[in-house]
Amino acid sequence: MTIEQHRKENFQTFDLGCAATLVTDNFRLVKLDKFNPKKVLFCFEHHEDINKAVENYFSGNFQVDALAFFNALKNLKNRLYST
Repeated sequence: MTIEQHRKENFQTFDLGCAATLVTDNFRLVKLDKFNPKKVLFCFEHHEDINKAVENYFSGNFQVDALAFFNALKNLKNRLYST
């Protein structure tokens, strides 16, 4: 699979808050790409509803359980710093 095919088949973001929100909403995180030592690219499996979820996140219209969000954020940070 080429890099371009990978990008078309997955949703990607550098935004930690967005990634934590998507994890909280049960979208599947498939990869943490640390190609740039200063930031991490979160790669999610493509799903027909993911673009709408991201749009709602950035517009402030996405609601998630606060404890579930905190746990997702904590788990993502653990994954970032443990490797």
